[in-house]
Order: sequence, then structure tokens, then C-alpha cells
Amino acid sequence: MGVLDRFEKGVENAVHTAFAKTFKSGVKPVELASALKKECDARAAVVDRHRTVAPNEYSVALSDADHASVVEWGDEALAKELEDALHDHARRQHYSLVGALSVTFIQDETLPTGRYAVTSRSTRGPAAPATTDHPDSRYPLIDVDGQRYHLTGQFTIVGRGTEADVVVDDTGISRKHVQFEVTDFGTILTDLGSTNGTFVEDQRVKEVTLVDGNAITIGRTTMMYWDAMDVDGDDSSA
Repeated sequence: MGVLDRFEKGVENAVHTAFAKTFKSGVKPVELASALKKECDARAAVVDRHRTVAPNEYSVALSDADHASVVEWGDEALAKELEDALHDHARRQHYSLVGALSVTFIQDETLPTGRYAVTSRSTRGPAAPATTDHPDSRYPLIDVDGQRYHLTGQFTIVGRGTEADVVVDDTGISRKHVQFEVTDFGTILTDLGSTNGTFVEDQRVKEVTLVDGNAITIGRTTMMYWDAMDVDGDDSSA
């Protein structure tokens, strides 16, 4: 079974099962997942020999009836399922992202029931889901409870509140707990006046320049930090 076949099967298992009973007619979630994957592949752009960038923001236009069905079941839940499927696809295809993945549904009264339209764009954000298990990009990488993010912007805020760029579900973390600042001289970690403090290698800090492999503890959560790596050089010596 090829990569694309496995993707289709994974989408069917993850999305179709959860939503099949809701969509008895009109657009089916598995159809949307397949259309999003095709849009991702069609719009992926080769930046250099090391990197192909895929869109990270997707809009799905639906008919009045189909949009009402999505809202009735739970558009946020379906969007999250589709975002997870897209992230898995990007990992399998080794695509890079420049911002957080998002899928939004919009109502289009000109569309008949069962028809839809997918559009996408790349929008740089402060953090992007990592599509590799290794810090082999031009961006620093953080691991938060197994979820990896590239620090694609100059400033990235981690906290419990929805206003944070990376949201962590931990009651021991403040709404805006820490800030990562990427500079030409390294990545600076700053505690934003949190209640329970920020610890790097078990030492409480207010502000510190991170080094590769640092362990950062906020609340009950430990984050790992890795520096960006230079992938533009040619190491061949033949």
C-alpha cells in the first residue's frame, strides 16, 4: 500500500467513522479530506532542494444545506479532524509549513448541495507544526508534550490562554507564560511574569539565551528546544 493509499485509508478511519451518520446526503467529510489533500499537493511549491512548502490555511466553501449540517454537528470538531489529517499528509510528503494549519468552512449560496470549493494560501505565523522528527530546518524547534513546532516568527508566546501562539492544556501554566524571541545571536526565552515561574535545566530563570537541547519546564509541562540547523551547505567532498 502506497503513501497516498495509506493517507486515504487513515482519513477514512479517522474522519468518515466519526461523521458518517451526520452526512446522510450532500458532501461527505472523507470527500473534503481528499479534496484538501489534493489542494495541498497542487499548491506545494519547491523553495530549494531541501524544502517544499505547502499551504497552511485552507477554506472550504459549502452550500447552504451542507454548511448547516457542518455547523449542526460541530464545525470546530470536523475542522480539527481535517487539520490532523493534513498534518499527517504533510509529514508523509515531507512538506514544510510556515504557519499553523487551519481549516475553515464558509457558506456559499451559489453552490448546490453536494458541491464544494477548496482554496488555500501560505501565511507565515509565529509557530508552525513540524513535519519532521528532526530539527533539520532553518527554524528553531520546540517539542511540547510530543507536539513539535518550528519557531517561524521572531516572537512566539506559549501559554494556557487562547491568545498564546502555542496553547498548552496545563493549569499550572499562565495564560501567557513564556516568550521565545529568535534573533541573529540565538533564541531568547523570557518569562512573562508567570505565577509558577519558568525553569531551564531545573534553574528558575527570568530571561536566558537558550542552547541546543535545553529542557524548559513550565507548570507540569517540559518542553525541549533545538537550534536551527544550516541545511543550505553542501557537505560533499568527493
